[in-house]
Amino acid sequence: MNTSATSASVRFAARTSLPLAALGLALIAAPAHADAALGWSEAPEVNNLHALLLLVAIPLLIFVVIALAVYVPPMVRGESVSPVTGEDEWFGGPRQGTKELPAGDHAAESSETGGARGTW
Repeated sequence: MNTSATSASVRFAARTSLPLAALGLALIAAPAHADAALGWSEAPEVNNLHALLLLVAIPLLIFVVIALAVYVPPMVRGESVSPVTGEDEWFGGPRQGTKELPAGDHAAESSETGGARGTW
């Protein structure tokens, strides 16, 4: 028998049995279906509308209130609330762009300007 064919069939069997083993473990680890203890009361039925209100409407209302608290004051003052408000700003950099940067003095050996030119 060919060893490459044997190893290929072993790999195929391992690949196909792994998902089945995972599914089997998941089914074994399923929660137990037991009755409530004798002293406990039965849980009341939950109305679907009440659950929808609690899980969707209230968080959405909180989101809207926070958004209004953030956007309404600048709009009342007449400010723009757009995320793009003007030109880009280079904090701590030259005010006129790169034309204010000093030219490099590559002729002098004690040059203090940077650059990509390296010598040994």
